[in-house]
Amino acid sequence: MDILKAAERLMSMDECAWQRHSSPLSVYSRFSILPLLSAALAFRDSLGWWTLPALIVVILWIWLNPRIFPAPRKTNNWASMGTFGERIYLNRHKEDLIPPHHLRMCRNIMVLQVLGVPFWCFSLYTLSYDSIILSTLWMMFTKVWFVDRMVWVYQDVKDLNPVYQSWLRL
Repeated sequence: MDILKAAERLMSMDECAWQRHSSPLSVYSRFSILPLLSAALAFRDSLGWWTLPALIVVILWIWLNPRIFPAPRKTNNWASMGTFGERIYLNRHKEDLIPPHHLRMCRNIMVLQVLGVPFWCFSLYTLSYDSIILSTLWMMFTKVWFVDRMVWVYQDVKDLNPVYQSWLRL
């Protein structure tokens, strides 16, 4: 099972949502999700029952983020091309266009990201704030690295499919 494809289905990412999500405002503000989630869970003792509404707001933000910003007029930027690469990566089982060295690196980056999850969960459980910050930064670093790899994937693959070329607007 492809976890990224399952997340795309859960998010109901249609063409319109993908176009809006290619906005740099959407991409950069999306990096706020993990810190917000970490904060809501880390301060659960202080928040009490308000932790649940805080988590609901974060979950709502996850779903709304790719939809609330307008589609960008220009997409020749790091953030937009990162979303294009992600779309291509999600479509990799239908089209065998991504070079093997990118696929290997994507898997490696995802393994590194997943390795941070148990540390993050344990630090949240024990309320070790230094560890919460460190594990959150680790997972954010690997996410940024993954998006950067997606830019590279897009740049290497865009000329192989006219649809992919059409996403780039100067």
